[in-house]
Amino acid sequence: MEQLIVQLIAGAVGGNAVGAAAKNLSLGTLGNSIAGIVGGGIGGQILGSLGGGAMAGAAGGMDFGSIISSFASGGVGGGALMVVVGLIKKAMAK
Repeated sequence: MEQLIVQLIAGAVGGNAVGAAAKNLSLGTLGNSIAGIVGGGIGGQILGSLGGGAMAGAAGGMDFGSIISSFASGGVGGGALMVVVGLIKKAMAK
């Protein structure tokens, strides 16, 4: 449960970071945060199941490595989904 919370927070941070870096894809602060949270949850679970996240969960605790792994995968997932949603929004506006 703690890993999911870290992934959701990291997703919001990643979505807002990408929104700030790519102004033409930004959805606004609230939109970037929502897309980031959803992407952080989904991306964190997918990347966690592919890599070390499954092993960290099997250990039964939240050590520093699993927190960093959850934060990184959530941030990447949040940023990626924000870009996808931004591109779709931009394409639909044409």
